[in-house]
Amino acid sequence: MWRRRAFLKAAGAGFAASLLPRRAAALERAELVFASSVQKREGGYAAALVTEAGDLVSSVDLPERGHDITFSPTTGQGVVFARQPGTFAVIFDPSDGTPPRTLTSVEGRHFFGHGAFSPDGKLLYATENDFENARGVIGIYDVAGGYTRIGEFDTYGTGPHEMLLMPDGETFVVANGGIETHPDYGRSELNLETMDPSIAFIERRTGRLIGQLRLEAGLHQLSIRHMAFDHRGRVWFGCQFRGPSADRPQLVGYATQDGEIRLIELPETTLGELRNYVGSVAASADGGRIGVSSPEGNTILAIDPDTATVVASLGLENGCGIAPDSVGLLASSGDGALGGFAGSPAPMTTFELNFDNHLRLLKAV
Repeated sequence: MWRRRAFLKAAGAGFAASLLPRRAAALERAELVFASSVQKREGGYAAALVTEAGDLVSSVDLPERGHDITFSPTTGQGVVFARQPGTFAVIFDPSDGTPPRTLTSVEGRHFFGHGAFSPDGKLLYATENDFENARGVIGIYDVAGGYTRIGEFDTYGTGPHEMLLMPDGETFVVANGGIETHPDYGRSELNLETMDPSIAFIERRTGRLIGQLRLEAGLHQLSIRHMAFDHRGRVWFGCQFRGPSADRPQLVGYATQDGEIRLIELPETTLGELRNYVGSVAASADGGRIGVSSPEGNTILAIDPDTATVVASLGLENGCGIAPDSVGLLASSGDGALGGFAGSPAPMTTFELNFDNHLRLLKAV
């Protein structure tokens, strides 16, 4: 975790000196530092670093709306990906204030908003759309080579969204949302009757498919989007339902690399609060709580993965981003709120910016 002392040590005097006095003081007070794509109140988009105490540390402007952010495990360098069907990724270094760089997707591809680094930080991987063929791919970028795209491999599905590196450091798990889109039609969903969502386990070095899991055929309109690992290494996932609005299917479940996939049974009242939409999934630092958000339903839940029951909830208008702190979870909202729940003591504060879908705790170098 980027605790304050670790952040300052990695950032060095130059970074602290580059901050306005008020923001430098905020960093000095902070225990934790988080990152999120944001929309600025005065207009425009950015990636911002904030503290759990409610202070803005710094921000990097984006050309359009961003989505998720990933950080190198070796250098701490961050990459924020455009919201689908965007074609940019902005590379920035929160530790030294180096001017950001913009990466553009290659012809025939666009980003899906998520990515991950290899354990050694030498490669960046990004979920992308081969939109002429309705095929999901993972783009591979050489970090030392200036983030040159050096290849791609299949995600074995359509509309890949979040990808995570398994604890073994050798396997990707990819949420194939199953929805066909094409930039000529914006964000329109083109195959709702024939959707085919899945979770794919893919060998990181070769792109070989290790295994692929699907829910039962009658649930093919549950688009699997976001994931997190619990303390047993299981992959928890959240879905967005694209079927009849009056239906209330289960939306949260878990999968394992040895072939198990199932949805847990949330109470009917809770499903009604989620309104058929899970916007983000995150785990507490110890993996003992799984956070699930619905900005459509203004609801954040914490689930005990051992009992598959809801143990805490937070009503938060337009709340979506979730991240761990030392003892619980934090949630952010599209209205600028940030605060703790599920054991976190962080106060609920409001920023002069609007958080996008995801909140990330920075990792230490």
